[in-house]
Formats: sequence, C-alpha cells, structure tokens
Amino acid sequence: MAESHGFMQAALTEAKAAAERGEVPVGAVVVLDGTIIGRGGNRTREKNDVTAHAEVEAIRAASALLGQERLSGADLYVTLEPCAMCAAAISFARIRRLYYGAEDPKGGGVDNGGRFYTQTTCHHAPDVYSGLAESEAAELLRSFFLEKREVG
Repeated sequence: MAESHGFMQAALTEAKAAAERGEVPVGAVVVLDGTIIGRGGNRTREKNDVTAHAEVEAIRAASALLGQERLSGADLYVTLEPCAMCAAAISFARIRRLYYGAEDPKGGGVDNGGRFYTQTTCHHAPDVYSGLAESEAAELLRSFFLEKREVG
C-alpha cells in the first residue's frame, strides 16, 4: 500500500502543476511493473483541447513510450474520479487497475453519473479503488475553486 501512496503522490504533484498553469488541478500517472511510464495533468486550456484531461494525457504519454495503444497490465492513479470520457479511454487502453482520490458527484463517470464500467457496452472494466489520498485531492480542488471565486 505504501507504493500506491507514492504513485498517488506523483499524481498529486501533476495536479499541483496543473493548478499552477491555471488548469483545474487534476493529475494522473500510469504505472507498469512498479514504474511510472506516463504522467499527465489537465491541459485543456493550454492546448485548447477538451480531451486534454489528466488521464488522457497520461495514457497518451504511456502509449507513446511503449509504442502501442493498449496498456494491459498497467495501473492508473488519478486525483479525481474520471469523467465518462476518461473512463472510456481507460477502458479502451485496457488499464488493469484504476485508483482515484476524490469522488466527483457532478462529473464522475465511474462511481457517479453514468457509471461507465457497469454498462453492457463496456468491453473492459478495470478494478477500481477509490479514496486514495482523497482528502488531499479534494482540498486541492476546493482551494483552487475558492481562489477562482474570490479573484473572479
């Protein structure tokens, strides 16, 4: 479990970097055989790309490193429950395990919302573990949006 905590800390580092760029602070890392092979933080504003979520960025980096679109045997650590788009990308990449921090009651697609992995049209569902570093991930989001409201 200590190893999982370290990977979630790496995802939190990516989330903090996203916040420093003015992006919603969500970070993700892809891990294969105990090694981080892909990192990502939200870059939707920077890239003017609605698909540039942390999970997608990390999956893209890992796929580029391995030279393949499937990441069978890899695990994804992300600070916020993935949305439906990211849940689908995780499924299509054949991620083995998904670990996430804070739940997203409004935009989540795993344990909230459409619950992508429970749909009959879902071809692959990873094992899902929630609540890893949940309070730290949630506080990062709360403070980011509080600051945005105070400034705006």
